[in-house]
Amino acid sequence: MTSHFFWNGDPVAFLPGETIAAALLRAGITDLGQPSNVPGGRVFCGIGACQGCVVAVMDAVPVEACLTPARDGLRLGSLPAVGAEHA
Repeated sequence: MTSHFFWNGDPVAFLPGETIAAALLRAGITDLGQPSNVPGGRVFCGIGACQGCVVAVMDAVPVEACLTPARDGLRLGSLPAVGAEHA
């Protein structure tokens, strides 16, 4: 059985022990919604230093995707918050 979490409503499969960021990158998702100082692309450090991978978690505090293990059923999205209404 394949495990999935949801990124902005879309299922993303992950491997056992994989971080959220690793699964997103493997799925081809590189824009996590955080500003990037790298011209032409969204890149983050992968070790929790740059905060470029902070994502919103439904009903929880934001997490660093590069340090957080993926869990089945998580609902994640770009900040400011999953499901937040936009003015």
